[in-house]
Amino acid sequence: MQAITIPQPGGPEALVWADVPDPVAAEGEVLVEVAAGAVNRADVLQRQGFYDPPPGASRYPGLECSGRIVALGPGVSGWSVGDEVCALLSGGGYAERVAVPAGQLLPVPAGVDLVSAAALPEVACTVWSNVFMGPGKHLRAGETLLVHGGSSGIGTMAIQLAKAIGARVAVTAGGPEKLARCAELGADVLIDYREQDFVTEVRGATGGAGADVILDIIGAKYLARNVDALAIGGRLAVIGLQGGAKAELNLGALLSKRASVSATSLRARPLEEKAAIVAAVREHVWPLIADGRVRPVVHAAYPMREAAEAHRVMESSAHVGKLLLTR
Repeated sequence: MQAITIPQPGGPEALVWADVPDPVAAEGEVLVEVAAGAVNRADVLQRQGFYDPPPGASRYPGLECSGRIVALGPGVSGWSVGDEVCALLSGGGYAERVAVPAGQLLPVPAGVDLVSAAALPEVACTVWSNVFMGPGKHLRAGETLLVHGGSSGIGTMAIQLAKAIGARVAVTAGGPEKLARCAELGADVLIDYREQDFVTEVRGATGGAGADVILDIIGAKYLARNVDALAIGGRLAVIGLQGGAKAELNLGALLSKRASVSATSLRARPLEEKAAIVAAVREHVWPLIADGRVRPVVHAAYPMREAAEAHRVMESSAHVGKLLLTR
């Protein structure tokens, strides 16, 4: 088969479409003929040499895909050759075929075409596991969610899911055009991080209370201000480090609010944890997609062999929603 390889870390030109060995479905896996993959920030980091795949994962980039099952490995039940699926991956989505643990498969939801389905697994699993899963920690109707990067793939999914359960949503994004797109998806409080202070804006919009949950892709740069923006009993979920990895945390401020900070990644989690998240997404998110309350937001699609151009767009932050790579 062919796949996007990274012979040497570097800029977008480091992505090379090349002949590689065919994958084989091992015990508990299925082989998927890829229709489309999606671009994530983690792929950019991997291309740059900063984010190696976990042990045993495909060396090719790509954390999600859609396609059709072409083979079943030993011990797989509940799936058949020919099924149209999308999948959460640890790697390998930028390829013609990929082997996927059966627990990380999802059926293509009703009302979504096969290519667009590639925009769903990573964002749905990331948002659901960080904002809605966990006893006593999940976002509830009537609460306020602050989403940093509201126009990103993660952000566009978070807005829709939070609104679907009856929460209020505040977002940060760069510029009026991106904020307008967030508003179209249901965001209530629109904050241009270039011009406005999100702590002031969130407090003002909540009568001084603050955000009950904050979903953060920035990391160190926003840590202190995120704690300031939290409500009493609030929860900060850090899922990205675009603003750095090290910062000082005022534990006194955290204690006074009885608040919590968690930092998670999805890629390196054990198979059983990923399977549990995927199952929860199928149970709770897929019906919302089927009835049209949540939809994939796709900025553009590029031929897979032109992945370098998609990476350039990702790094420019000019997009809203997901960037896809099609076969």
